Amino acid sequence: MKIQYFKNTDTLYIEFRQVEIVESRDLDEDTIIDLDEDGNIVALTMEHARDRSDAPNLSFEEVAA
Repeated sequence: MKIQYFKNTDTLYIEFRQVEIVESRDLDEDTIIDLDEDGNIVALTMEHARDRSDAPNLSFEEVAA
């Protein structure tokens, strides 16, 4: 999984898996999901991320099951 925040464009990109993207769908005006050949979500792109999330202050926590 890879998370990138592009400050100059205020864009958040979250890649869940590194597989070929065969389709991209607009969820709304500022959100795109990328899908693999089986329809699974591969990545998510969010424009205007600062207004829609806390993207610049991202933290990561792994919780043991």
